[in-house]
Amino acid sequence: MRFVFGEFALDQATRQLLRAGQERHLEPKAFELLELLLIRRPEAVSKSKIQERLWPGTFVTESSLTRLVAQIRRALSDERRRSRFIRTVHGFGYAFSGAASTEPSGNIESTRHAFRVVWEERVISLRQGESVLGRDEDVAVHIDAPGVSRRHARIVVADDQATLEDLGSKNGTYLGDRRLESPALLRDGDNFCLGREPLVFRASPRAASTLTDTAGSRRRG
Repeated sequence: MRFVFGEFALDQATRQLLRAGQERHLEPKAFELLELLLIRRPEAVSKSKIQERLWPGTFVTESSLTRLVAQIRRALSDERRRSRFIRTVHGFGYAFSGAASTEPSGNIESTRHAFRVVWEERVISLRQGESVLGRDEDVAVHIDAPGVSRRHARIVVADDQATLEDLGSKNGTYLGDRRLESPALLRDGDNFCLGREPLVFRASPRAASTLTDTAGSRRRG
């Protein structure tokens, strides 16, 4: 089984945590903990239950569990005070708090279409789940341009559709000439902007092997 959440996927068969297709390292116990929280989501799992699962018949200090949680949060770029995925249940344990879906293991792309974003001369593939766009080097779609926020917007791919949503950016996200106030469905060839930075959304059948565009010539005035 494969769990998909945000821009991440955890594959039980290959025992990999992936972010936009790139592996993020987790030691075995940290992988097992994240797997457990995903399986039991959204319920909270007590520290005693976690310790029984990870260290059966062995005494370990609570600091061992705290270290694993910290490692998972680093791998997920998840801040404790503004957590997207791992919730601390004070005095009890931990819970997975994000939205997640499952798909057969090894099925990296379950949609009938390949979704891409074109920015200048770059063509960036989008995967199932959430892909954040912005200046932050850790986001799925890195757009290093003036006026683009660190976490500017996101595209969510689900049920063979893609939606665009602004993430409270300073300069706004535009679909055509309309500033987004709520998530909007994207269609092949749609032009959108992060602030004044133009991009193009492309959707093509998975059999297609090539994609060309001239997004670099399109800029908002």
